[in-house]
Amino acid sequence: MKKSHLISLVFFYLLLVSVSSDVIHDSCDKAAKGDPNIKFDFCVSSFEGNPKAKTATGVADLVKVAIETAMANATSIGSIISKLLDNKTLDTYARHCLEDCSELYSGAGSSIQSGGKAFEGKDYGTANAEISSAMDAPDTCEEQFKEKKGYVSPLTKENNNFFQLLAIILSFMNLVPK
Repeated sequence: MKKSHLISLVFFYLLLVSVSSDVIHDSCDKAAKGDPNIKFDFCVSSFEGNPKAKTATGVADLVKVAIETAMANATSIGSIISKLLDNKTLDTYARHCLEDCSELYSGAGSSIQSGGKAFEGKDYGTANAEISSAMDAPDTCEEQFKEKKGYVSPLTKENNNFFQLLAIILSFMNLVPK
């Protein structure tokens, strides 16, 4: 009797992992096909290592995971910026850009948080607007460095990944059955 329970549990776990993997792959496939800013491999890798995503049974669950990931990402980028600002040899222009980027990412974090609450409350229009406004942070941060000749953003990779993560959230929100 115990052996059959164990086999049932193992089978159920494998079925659950298979379903969540399908949800991730199917959702990422639709997102990547619908938005040129989203790369399928980036999308899948953003979720496959996350234990909460592994238990996702639908795209709405993935939206919640992506929002949490984006919040953590904004905080992480803020920490990277703080470390860059600790550099005493940083020139005035680069320092100004990084300080602006810090403010932008702080605001982005607030927008994502508001967007997450709106999504939870099924206020999809507000959720979409809040997440969309957070997309300004990586774009504006990156563009500031390009405004002055010879400057290269030290945050290009982070800005690109953050932008793509937000694009995934928006794409996934559009896949949620209303």
